Amino acid sequence: MGRFILAIDQGTTGSTVALMDARGKVRASVNYEFPQIYPKPGWVEHCPADIWASIAKGIRAILRRKVCKAADIAAIGIANQRETALVWDRRTGEPLNNAIVWQCRRTTDFCQSLKQRGHEGLVKRRSGLVLDPYFSASKYRWLLGNTTGIKAALRRGEVAAGTIDSFLLWQLSGGEVHATDISNASRTSLMNLKTGQWDDQLLDLFQVPREILPAICPSSGILGHTRGVPGLPDGIPIAGVAGDQQAALFGQAGFDAGDAKCTFGTGSFILMNTGSETLHSKAGLLTTVAWQLGEEGRRVYALEGGAFVCGAAVQWLRDGLKIIKSAPDIEALAAEVSDHGGVEFVPALTGLGAPHWAPDARGTLTGLTRGTERGHIARATLDAMALQNADILRVMEGELGRRMRPLRVDGGAAANNLLMQIQANVLGRRLVRPRVIETTVAGASYLAGLGVGLWESPADIRKIWRADREFEVKTSAAARRKRYESWDDALRRTLLS
Repeated sequence: MGRFILAIDQGTTGSTVALMDARGKVRASVNYEFPQIYPKPGWVEHCPADIWASIAKGIRAILRRKVCKAADIAAIGIANQRETALVWDRRTGEPLNNAIVWQCRRTTDFCQSLKQRGHEGLVKRRSGLVLDPYFSASKYRWLLGNTTGIKAALRRGEVAAGTIDSFLLWQLSGGEVHATDISNASRTSLMNLKTGQWDDQLLDLFQVPREILPAICPSSGILGHTRGVPGLPDGIPIAGVAGDQQAALFGQAGFDAGDAKCTFGTGSFILMNTGSETLHSKAGLLTTVAWQLGEEGRRVYALEGGAFVCGAAVQWLRDGLKIIKSAPDIEALAAEVSDHGGVEFVPALTGLGAPHWAPDARGTLTGLTRGTERGHIARATLDAMALQNADILRVMEGELGRRMRPLRVDGGAAANNLLMQIQANVLGRRLVRPRVIETTVAGASYLAGLGVGLWESPADIRKIWRADREFEVKTSAAARRKRYESWDDALRRTLLS
């Protein structure tokens, strides 16, 4: 058997393809961005062909590195942007429409109508999720009602639907596999958390036919084999799949109940392992499946809170306001000032997620004076990224009734030392950053490696996980309270506007 895992981390703004060896070291990694499509305010789409092209390009680039031969690849693992939904032709594999991205708010009115009709409790009890356009179910409904020719294709049985992992499994297997893993299925609002299967009542509520949906499979174990992928031999097992945030928790070796991580990506997402227990939040957090290892493995659950805009706020400073040339420049710019100077940026650029769930909220920038500099706006942006997470973690600790363990952090923005120190300060908790900062890649690799026996158990993975740096709290409780007061005031203004 080969000694390398090919990991695909299909994200919101780009796709990463990487090679991990049996010692848990990432030996090569490439990332290719693809276009974002904004047809209307609040609408976000991706062209599925662009996504697949970025991955095919990544596979070719990785193989050109000559770290290993294609024959040395033991398995493929996938991590993916989760709630993004799409439909394609079962015969040809061609997309029937653009994918609707998790950030898209076009189904807000429909979700609001379901709330007004009293269906929110049903959705929460069965799926563990709140009624919000963030999740896949209402996106499927929109695609089924607004895609040219789809009604006739449905009658002919030619429509396949899924989240991005399903589309990638289809492409990698040459159309032989239409499946999703249980962690991704748990993000659709269509899966029953207790049974781990599509729920008839939820399917009826969102008007999604069962026959177009993929089979639900464990997160680790052989789901299919490669066929017809340029540069790869046929027959490589596709042996690990998980939504990107669940993959990050697994990549952080968060295997025990109480382990928690925060991923700083396009959005920021905090997951805490709750073991075999499904904790249902009363304060806007989500209950989700973390993973299942093999057909006979127990299902592991997590409590989750997510902020829709994290790294995307930095991209906005770069592309919209043009006050930085590249995303990493924000650290030096923010360090030019000692604090936020009274400036508050609430980055509700695509609404607000947990714990507020305000899809119509819009971003606000307040506290500007004649003395405001670019550095203050940059610092307010970093503060906002950290404070959004602190809001979620405060709620999470309240739900649990106890303080958390040190928080493990990852994702591209976790490389920003100033941001990590701000996060430790406003949270009042020690942070631990791993050596492998792109833990979605690590999680996808670990799940695939377990699926083919490269590692025998999570205990083997825990042995190779290493910390890079810890960030201790450097502010007082009084200073944290004062910072919260200013932030909470800005949040109130945003929610009332």
